[in-house]
Formats: sequence, structure tokens, C-alpha cells
Amino acid sequence: MKTATTYVHAGATPDPSTGAIMTPIYQTSTYVQSAPGQHQGYEYARSQNPTRFALETALAAIEHARFGLAFSSGVAATDAVIKLLQPGDEVIAANDMYGGTYRLFTKVFAKFGIKFTYVDTTQIRLVAAAISPATKLVWLETPTNPLMNITDIAAVCQLAKPQGIKVCVDNTFASPYLQNPLNFGADIVMHSATKYLGGHSDVIQGCLMMNDEVLRNELYFIQKSCGAVPGPQDCFLVLRGIKTLHLRMQQHCQNGEKIAHWLRQHQKVAKVYWPGFEDHPGYSIAKQQMRGFGGMISFELKNDSPEETKRVLSSTSVFALAESLGGVESLINHPASMTHASIPREERLKNGLSDHLIRLSVGIEDAEDLIEDLAAAIG
Repeated sequence: MKTATTYVHAGATPDPSTGAIMTPIYQTSTYVQSAPGQHQGYEYARSQNPTRFALETALAAIEHARFGLAFSSGVAATDAVIKLLQPGDEVIAANDMYGGTYRLFTKVFAKFGIKFTYVDTTQIRLVAAAISPATKLVWLETPTNPLMNITDIAAVCQLAKPQGIKVCVDNTFASPYLQNPLNFGADIVMHSATKYLGGHSDVIQGCLMMNDEVLRNELYFIQKSCGAVPGPQDCFLVLRGIKTLHLRMQQHCQNGEKIAHWLRQHQKVAKVYWPGFEDHPGYSIAKQQMRGFGGMISFELKNDSPEETKRVLSSTSVFALAESLGGVESLINHPASMTHASIPREERLKNGLSDHLIRLSVGIEDAEDLIEDLAAAIG
């Protein structure tokens, strides 16, 4: 099936008892068995739920994977991947990454003896230099949050796989519509389904997709045993969101391109971070592994005083000042004090994340209204 058809129909089977075209919300904690150990594939809702199963089937389909697993949040999905490791194992991670992932790595798992090494993964030689006998996982974001850096997924996989190192890609910023890391050799793809997959800012959820059945079973065991599973209502909402993902992403991309170019021409804007510019360092790689450049943009003002940055952030009316991204509505964000505040300031600055960086999640409103809103705020 073509992309649009897959998104509309993946995981969806008319309910056999009623013919309902939408997957029912199976709001149940347990299932009746005809005899001990004899059931219809469902025993207890932490382990299995028909609504969640439909979603996981859809997630696999849209990410070109054999298997999908849904979790209660993106961080919970990340947590499950790191639980594949043992004390003494090492993870190489991107130095520009979501603050919640950094917090999970450094504040939770580091104390259990897992080592995290942060490098600029856009430079393959730096990834190669960081690999040691203890390295078991490379954790990538591409595009990165919030500096929009692009990593060559295939090059990292070609480096890691012969050494038995797994590669996991956080594909949240791109969404499956724009990028499919498994096609380039990645072992696991992670999404915060809260973002583009749900698409309506009304659900918290995460997911993992993979092709290897052994790996799927290991992660399913963690999902079932640790219990960070989404409820059926949340699964229903993400299933609904997936049906329009292709349409929404097209509009996100169109609006993002218009706003990125408008910002770059603004006399009060110093720099715009967006991988669709031909002079972006990762442009050629992005063209190879992405089908569009998305609706995430970051920028810096020429007047980089804290007061001016705060004024602009607080002056929009269509763009809402809020954390998160990927919803139909446009959001404006200050990474240093919001999404990335958990990263120490010296680390943020070392990696290029300034205190005056502003991040936009461009929604699907009319682009002219969004530009007028930014124009009024920037002045």
C-alpha cells in the first residue's frame, strides 16, 4: 500500500462483534478465561490490550518495521532501551539532545554503572574515536533537539554494526512520514508519540519499533515487567492521530519552509537553524535520508539580551509559549529554561545551545498568520 493508505488503515480492522470501523477502546484490566491458561490471546491488560495491539501494529507499519511497542511516554520508551544494558556497558550519545533524555541518562542510569559518552555524532570520526570494548549502544537524534543537526544514520550503522553495537534513533522530530531509520540500518527507532504521531497535544505516549524478533521479545519483557504501558484511551488517540499524520506533516513542512526563509531575511534575526537551507552543514545528508525538512526551527536574535529574548517569547498570540512540539497548533519555546533546563548551563553552551535560542514548533495554521504573529513579536 502507498503511504497515505497505510496511515489511514494500519492496525485498523472492523470490530467483528459490531462492525465498528474505529478500533474500540477496550477499557478493561483483565480477561475471562474458559479454563486455566485457556484464553483468546489476552490475559491481563498490562501485558496485552486489543487497543494497544492495534496501535502497535500501526506503529510498525508506518515505520517500516516488523514490530512496534507502545509505552506510557517517550522517556519510558527510552528507559526500556537502556534497560537492555548491564552495569559497565557504555552508550555513545549525541551531545545535542532532548533534555529529558540527558536527565534520564545522567541522573538515573549513570548511578547504576552505565557510562554515557557525549559526542558530536554529525562527525563520524568522533563517533569512531569514542567506541570502546564496553560500547553497546549508540543513541542518535536526527534532526537534533533543538539545534537541528543532522547525523548520517547509515554511516553510524556501518561503523557500529560490525562491532556488535546497537543503534537507536530518536525519530521524533522527523516523524515516520519524513524519515525511516530502520531503512538505513538502525536497530531501534524511538518516538515520543506525544508529538507528531498523536498530533493534537492531548496525549502522553512513547513507542519503539524494530525488525529483530529477539530484540522485540527482550523489549516486550521489559514493557510487561516494568509496566510503563499506555492506557487504551491514549492508544486510541494516537491511532486516530496516525490516520492524518501524512496530511499534517505536509502542512508542517510547507509552513516550516516559509517561516524559516522569512526568519532568515529578518534584519533582527542573527541565525536560523533549519536543515532545509542548502548551506546547512547537514543538508546533503538530510536530502538523502529525509523526505522533507519538517516544521521544527530554532533561531537567535541579533539583540541577544535576556530581556529581549524574554520579550519576544512572551509577545506572540498565535504561537503559544509552551513545552512540547508536533501538535496542530504552533508553539514557541525557550530551551535553556524549559525543555533543556536539566542540562547544566556549561554543557549547553559548550554544545552550542545558547541562553537566547528560541525554538519553534510550526503548526498547521495559515502561514501568513504565523508570520504576522512573529513579525509583531520580533518588532
